[in-house]
Amino acid sequence: AGAMDAINFSTQCWFGGCSGSGPWVQADLEWGLYPGGSQSWNPNQRAFPHKFVTATLKNNGTTRFAIKGSNAQSGGLYTLYDGPLPNGYSPMKKQGAIILGSGGDCCKPDGGANLSAGTFYEGAIVAGYPSDATENAVQAEVIAAGYR
Repeated sequence: AGAMDAINFSTQCWFGGCSGSGPWVQADLEWGLYPGGSQSWNPNQRAFPHKFVTATLKNNGTTRFAIKGSNAQSGGLYTLYDGPLPNGYSPMKKQGAIILGSGGDCCKPDGGANLSAGTFYEGAIVAGYPSDATENAVQAEVIAAGYR
């Protein structure tokens, strides 16, 4: 547990109890998708059925992580979760790879768990734990790009 940080944007309901049909922004922290800080459904979680979606995940690797999402064409970021890491994920055990656009479950040669879908357009990775103001500024720039 805790070997990776990845954003999952899908209709997968890993631990059950999900509300609605998604798609949702969740954290893939290895060994499960997390809609919040536990295996229980997070009541702040909501679907983002927009044509373009902004999704963020930030994690300090020892105590805290946050998940946010938004329509990438208008509006501010919605905080889905901001709190402690799930049990067993502190400290994280990062392994050093950086990829954008696909996670470990997308492209297994034997078929396996090819569960990724959709199209990835742009991404950014930052050092440290960005402030809410920084994330909001990024969202404003995404909106200004004018995705259609």
